[in-house]
Amino acid sequence: MISILLIALLSAVAQLVLPWWSIALVAFAFCFGRPQGSGRAFLYSFVGVALVWFGYAILQHSQTNGILTSRISEVLKLPANPIFLLVITPLVGGLVAGLAGLAGYFTRQALMPTVTVKS
Repeated sequence: MISILLIALLSAVAQLVLPWWSIALVAFAFCFGRPQGSGRAFLYSFVGVALVWFGYAILQHSQTNGILTSRISEVLKLPANPIFLLVITPLVGGLVAGLAGLAGYFTRQALMPTVTVKS
């Protein structure tokens, strides 16, 4: 749970000053520095960033009374229902971060393999 919150916080702060893809850098660096297993690396990164992107999408939707969401749906030729875009947005961000977190974990495993002792 702490890992999810840290990834969410770091990615939210990073996106204030860096491009959107900074979420991948945050997830990669976090999972490289704190190895917790491949499944957890993907899951924690996915959920942390998906929460941030969902919150930001809801905020933008409510601030513009749904106008921005419906126009983006028109441009992308998506169904007119704004809920569809509000579901797709965190999935995209979550997948980018999840795969970056997984890459960070596997990069650490490749560079610093753990030694197992057989008894």
